[in-house]
Amino acid sequence: MMAAMLYLGAGLGMFLLGLFKPKPEKYARELALSKAELPFIIGMILLDIAAPILLMNGLARTSAANASLLNNFEIVATTLIALFIFGEFISLRLWAAIILITAASILLSIQDAGSLHFSVGSLLVLAACVCWGLENNLTRKLSVKDPLQVVVIKGFGSGLGALIIALVLGQSQADLVSMVAALALGFVAYGLSIYFYISAQRNLGAARTSAYYAAAPFFGVMLSFLFFRTSPSPLFLLALAVMLLGTYFTITEKHIHLHVHPAETHTHPHNHSDGHHSHTHEPLPVGEHSHEHTHEAQQHSHDHLPDVHHQHKHSLG
Repeated sequence: MMAAMLYLGAGLGMFLLGLFKPKPEKYARELALSKAELPFIIGMILLDIAAPILLMNGLARTSAANASLLNNFEIVATTLIALFIFGEFISLRLWAAIILITAASILLSIQDAGSLHFSVGSLLVLAACVCWGLENNLTRKLSVKDPLQVVVIKGFGSGLGALIIALVLGQSQADLVSMVAALALGFVAYGLSIYFYISAQRNLGAARTSAYYAAAPFFGVMLSFLFFRTSPSPLFLLALAVMLLGTYFTITEKHIHLHVHPAETHTHPHNHSDGHHSHTHEPLPVGEHSHEHTHEAQQHSHDHLPDVHHQHKHSLG
């Protein structure tokens, strides 16, 4: 029921925000979803139903601080799926970050320093991270479309799915105040958060966007210490240090090499200050806009990320 309210709050809140969205001018800034994206939409919704249920059950069986940091495993899951299933390039520096974050996640999932048994709560949180890792990659396929529309569909679809499961399980005793509070939290923590996340994926790719998102659990840990007065153990502090180092490697990565852009015609949001869009308009639109446009073949070298123009092949390095 909690997962349902959070996602429904995201969908409802973003839908209401969309009512105040200005009407598009000659060139729309964002592209609407189409039937071609339907498989990714269905997969996104199903995974978003499963992941929060796993997370909520995990939170009930482990500490808030432990679960908050353990959520960083989502970066690892997202990155590995992006590499092996979707062919996104992962540098050696990013591999180092993956190893460090994985090591920190393993440390956090051990119940105490003298035990090799994993806690049930930690494993449930890790399972949620795997679901969200795959969902992040499916959402990446939708990132060139209107992120507000994606969040509304994600929120209502995943929220209604979780609500049906909650009612089947007999979870219908929630009071009105708690439900309204969860809807409000969902609008901010899910709705606005996912909107910005999808917008970032457009240029950064699935793996790197997830890596930047690693800052979120650290804020969660600080709030956990503040509100629940929990004391960090030496094992927890060690895991935190390892995870911070992995996060540092991720966000300081640079990727520069000579690459070729083939001639192509496509449609996506763009502006004329990024060095890849030299076509002309009459009049010239201000800021980001969408329309069909043509690129001439080009070869150059610059720092870049796996956006819509940089899907070329790499050798590991």
